[in-house]
Amino acid sequence: MTERQKDRPWLMRTYAGHSTAEASNELYRRNLAKGQTGLSVAFDLPTQTGYDPDHVLARGEVGRVGVPVSHLGDMRRLFQDIPLEQMNTSMTINATAMWLLALYQVVAEEQGADVTKLQGTTQNDIVKEYLSRGTHVFPPGPSLRLTTDMIAYTVSHIPKWNPINICSYHLQEAGATPVQEIAYAMSTAIAVLDAVRDSGQVPQERMGDVVGRISFFVNAGVRFVEEMCKMRAFGRIWDTVTRERYGIENPKHRRFRYGVQVNSLGLTEAQPENNVQRIVLEMLAVTLSKDARARAVQLPAWNEALGLPRPWDQQWSLRIQQVLAYESDLLEYEDIFEGSKVIEAKVGELVAEATAEIERIQEMGGAMAAVESGYLKSQLVSSHAARRARIESGEEKIIGVNAFEGTEPNPLTADLDTAIQTVDPAVEARVIASLQNWRDTRYQPPFNHPRPCKALEKLKEAARGTDNLMEATLECARAGVTTGEWAGALREVFGEFRAPTGVSSAPVAVTAEEGSALSEVRRKVELTAKDLGVGKLRFLVGKPGLDGHSNGAEQIAVRARDAGFEVVYQGIRLTPEQIVDAALAEDVHAVGLSILSGSHAQLVPDVLERLRVAGATDIPVIAGGIIPSGDAEQLRAAGVAAVFTPKDFDITGIIGRIVDEIRNANKLDPLEVPA
Repeated sequence: MTERQKDRPWLMRTYAGHSTAEASNELYRRNLAKGQTGLSVAFDLPTQTGYDPDHVLARGEVGRVGVPVSHLGDMRRLFQDIPLEQMNTSMTINATAMWLLALYQVVAEEQGADVTKLQGTTQNDIVKEYLSRGTHVFPPGPSLRLTTDMIAYTVSHIPKWNPINICSYHLQEAGATPVQEIAYAMSTAIAVLDAVRDSGQVPQERMGDVVGRISFFVNAGVRFVEEMCKMRAFGRIWDTVTRERYGIENPKHRRFRYGVQVNSLGLTEAQPENNVQRIVLEMLAVTLSKDARARAVQLPAWNEALGLPRPWDQQWSLRIQQVLAYESDLLEYEDIFEGSKVIEAKVGELVAEATAEIERIQEMGGAMAAVESGYLKSQLVSSHAARRARIESGEEKIIGVNAFEGTEPNPLTADLDTAIQTVDPAVEARVIASLQNWRDTRYQPPFNHPRPCKALEKLKEAARGTDNLMEATLECARAGVTTGEWAGALREVFGEFRAPTGVSSAPVAVTAEEGSALSEVRRKVELTAKDLGVGKLRFLVGKPGLDGHSNGAEQIAVRARDAGFEVVYQGIRLTPEQIVDAALAEDVHAVGLSILSGSHAQLVPDVLERLRVAGATDIPVIAGGIIPSGDAEQLRAAGVAAVFTPKDFDITGIIGRIVDEIRNANKLDPLEVPA
């Protein structure tokens, strides 16, 4: 047998960051020592949405889903003893991407690095934030300008950096079909490239350099043949778009470059050990095919549906990749699907359907117009509702959830409190104290930063004009400006944006014919409204804090609407005070709070207390999200009527329970429902 030249493995990353810059730095150095080949930084929600840790909206969110970076001092500490010139660092950051890249560049300069050698990626895809993840800050126009300015800056100053990672990952989490995932990501890429081309900041002969640094961040679900075909279709469409629309002749520049985080939405809380084989199958979708292989892969941990993974769980996910890359013979062969009629037919079908949808979006005026009109969001909410309906009916089987539910006791989760990592609630106070200290001492030795007010004024001046915003942002970073101050200055000029929710225009996903589960719940809703002497029951769905993952809240809102409720849903990012004010003003009969970021322990009791003070104790509060069982018990003890987690997949049943809680709170007799 002739010796084959083995391919190099993809970059292996673990998405990580929590609590503080110090704790995350320790974790990164440990992971690099275990053979990880790139860093992937998770930032906490205040950092992602441009708030300092002491802002009212940051309460309960500091250090929860990532690391808080409030200023240059935090960034220094995050990468202490890690030579940035030798690293490949991915930063999952969008609205505040320019700010974080500026901090990263300044720390690299302080380390003595050659900035032109810095390698890595900033996600910087704002379109999917409006649609699925909710960490947007500014309206679409100014957001696109920030993205454009940053791309133009990196092409000239940090040529090895990927300034945008067009991210269809969260679109799949929000319900996108493979066709929608391709079409919406490509439409975003077209909007960004058009904006860079039309800005005049990059000469036409350098557009190849821009296209060559655009990377994508995709999701891979468990239907791994379809997912692999999706990646081939992505590559084919990208090649056509870049050649025909932008005249890019160099095939190296046109190469579809992508990284992957495999699907976290499909991980189950029930029988979580099954998540290991799901993760393996999803990884195969993006590694098996040489011609459509990912450049970088990060895998979730088996217990992510339960809470924050521990270092050991992350190590297990890294080892899954290493076994495939180093023990198997995968990297010794050319593309093993070349010439397959089955694969070719599926790829052709995806290309045709995705191209048609891209053209439809272009006719609307492009991705930004389709965001502002609400078209993209309502399409995703509809697709997600249809998927939920298939799971509820049993048409789509999920092992351990709606099929083969019987299980042996699970030794991995025997002690749930030790099966996940918890963030010490005292971290928030420490981070706030550290921020206060930074604000008080940034002008003094050893830092001697210039006064930040001058840098912030220059930033606002640039924002009002047409100058590239990166230079003014770098000046802010060097002046010791905080994340909240930088974003606050731009909020003053650009304003803020509340994205369409997509709920009102979503079609009915589950029919309510006689005898169906939904028709029974509708009857309960009507009878309860009659018993209370009101025309309709009113239900407020609230998203307190900064958690922008609104999929669950949207699906509950849509199903409650279909069951006959009048639904009040104002979207994401609300304070407990705003939620209670709305509940009282709208005279609602129940409040549902959805939180996936872990801030439930602080924010839910706050809502309860405010309702109590207002004398509205007859309004039951229901909580939903990733809530560990110990926390759920505490919430119920604090007065929460019911707690639902991802294992409660029967949405119609949840709506029925909400009606029961309304009757209970109003001292009405329980309704008999036919078995």
